[in-house]
Amino acid sequence: MRLDGKVAIITGAASGIGRACALRFLREGARVVLADLSEPKLDEAREVAAQIAPREHALTVRCDVAEEADVAALVAEAVAHFGRLDVMVNNAGVPGAVGPLTDVSVEAWDRTYAVLVRGVFLGIKHAARAMGPDGGSIVNTASIAALNAGAGPAPYSSAKAAVLALSRSAAVELAPRRIRVNALCPGLILTPLLERGKQTTLPEVLARAQPWPEAGLPEHVADAALFLASDEARFMTGESLVVDGGLTARGPGVFAHGNPVGKAIANSISPSLAHERDATTGAIHFDPGTTRERS
Repeated sequence: MRLDGKVAIITGAASGIGRACALRFLREGARVVLADLSEPKLDEAREVAAQIAPREHALTVRCDVAEEADVAALVAEAVAHFGRLDVMVNNAGVPGAVGPLTDVSVEAWDRTYAVLVRGVFLGIKHAARAMGPDGGSIVNTASIAALNAGAGPAPYSSAKAAVLALSRSAAVELAPRRIRVNALCPGLILTPLLERGKQTTLPEVLARAQPWPEAGLPEHVADAALFLASDEARFMTGESLVVDGGLTARGPGVFAHGNPVGKAIANSISPSLAHERDATTGAIHFDPGTTRERS
């Protein structure tokens, strides 16, 4: 019961990471406000929530995080219904504009930033106003796309980078009020946003996409969100927590097994390493991604 007695708002809670966070928080004793644009999916999520916690512990609210009036009303309803606010998870998101930057319209760019950046700003603004003298925890969902190019479209990646910068700035500003602000950086996570409700081979593909040999799941991210929301992270603020099965640790994957670029680089430097071999090893010549040397 790591969140026993606490009240949390989670945006984008009707499916994917947001829904997994809501269910995890409820299991840990929190009262949770599930916010999303889709009312049918919210109703479905609430029915699932009722199977793991008393029905009165969960409240659903339709909210467009890009609209300040919606976010302000969401926070006000949470406080009116449960009496306080301790945790805000700004998770709602969209894939945003896709395609070459030379083809992206201003309207698509602005809509991307309205949801992914303005939505986080509004969540921080109104949640911080509502949190009491004991402070609270704000968790913002960013992405590994904020850390490196190539993990998402340019508009999405730049917006998620803005979420990281905003999280750090807000953490400094709100620290005197004991309000912690941290960010999550999920990697490739198997969510309905990726599968679009279709049966695909995506689980198998994602299981091979990073060093850890299984697909990333919303529950993996929810566990990290729980930690940041709980008192166990009471001395952590302004940080970003990567949940990606080692994908960013591997870097761009040049030395991943089977990558011809990595193999060419490795084999080109092997002669300079020859003096380090012992008599039984032979010339150092290896396939990146393996630990077996061959002569």
